[in-house]
Amino acid sequence: YLIVGVYVFDYGMYSADFTGPMMVITQKITSMAFEIHDGMTKREVQLTSSQKYLAISRMPSLLEYLSYNCNFMGILAGPTCSYKEYTAFIEGTSYQQLQLKNVDGKDVKLIKTEPSPKNAVISKLCTCAICLVIYLSLYKLLPVDYSINDSFVSSAPFYLQVTYLYLAMLALRPKYYFVWTLADAINNAAGFGFNGYNKDGSPRWDLISNLRILDIEFATSFKLFLDNWNIQTAHWLKRVCYERCPVNPTAATFLLSAMWHGVYPGYYLTFVTGIGMTMAARAVRHNIRPYFLASDLSKFIYDVLTWVCTQVAICYTVVPFVLLAVGPSLKFYRYVLIHHLILISRYSSVVLLCRIIVAQMIHMESLLIV
Repeated sequence: YLIVGVYVFDYGMYSADFTGPMMVITQKITSMAFEIHDGMTKREVQLTSSQKYLAISRMPSLLEYLSYNCNFMGILAGPTCSYKEYTAFIEGTSYQQLQLKNVDGKDVKLIKTEPSPKNAVISKLCTCAICLVIYLSLYKLLPVDYSINDSFVSSAPFYLQVTYLYLAMLALRPKYYFVWTLADAINNAAGFGFNGYNKDGSPRWDLISNLRILDIEFATSFKLFLDNWNIQTAHWLKRVCYERCPVNPTAATFLLSAMWHGVYPGYYLTFVTGIGMTMAARAVRHNIRPYFLASDLSKFIYDVLTWVCTQVAICYTVVPFVLLAVGPSLKFYRYVLIHHLILISRYSSVVLLCRIIVAQMIHMESLLIV
């Protein structure tokens, strides 16, 4: 049905239908299945620390199962959460006592009622309003598909094409910021999402937050961007795939993410490219970054350069995800195919260069010893 709906009726267009809630329910069902498996069939020594914490040792009742999967707060847009986090919210055990020190240095426990989410909800709703205004104001002025317009590509210099692509993606992201922040605010308004207290005693409402906007926009590596984008989905992918896949977990995780998103070719082009981007980013960070830590100035220069490279890499990777259809996606890659070759050569050259440097250092040390 999904394949027919996409390829026959809505090909090349994104439609908000039942598939959104089904994506969230898929995350919850698979998460619960693995958590039950960990809690009822495995020994503790076989589990990681996070798996031990999330393991379910008792089979949930039908009511508990349906409540977790179909509660009104997250049925439309999530975000997903673990079963233990949800039951802790339902049972009221997620609220902690606030500890303060008195004058004599002794700990005094104050019985704290359920903290109010009012400030967090108002703040997130204001963020939603700002993101919605930005998106509605800029998205039509900066459409992503204009980046593959024949006249634009043939007449605009390369730096202008890259700048336009960055601005187009910058105008697109507030749509996701709006949806995920609104979903987070809805859960917080219902009392779900409390995550302890800050050092100043103020409550934190980021347990199931799905993004950190400033960390996304100023990310200096591919990993930092992904770590702050769709956070709960990243946790789900890590728990059900990355930590459990015995062979090439990075590639398996990206492919699972593509399958979870749907059947559009653009999804698969994006996530397959993401595998190469991740490997290249790791190689650069592990082998080049240490040379820029000698001074604050060199580290600042490194951060600026990696921020620019990260934003360009994200834009380049995500374009097929936005274009969806195979024709426009391949057209984009036909115009910028050279960057795939650069990606492969960059990864290979960095690894080769580092091996040469290490070999030379070992050789020099041996000469000094002699």
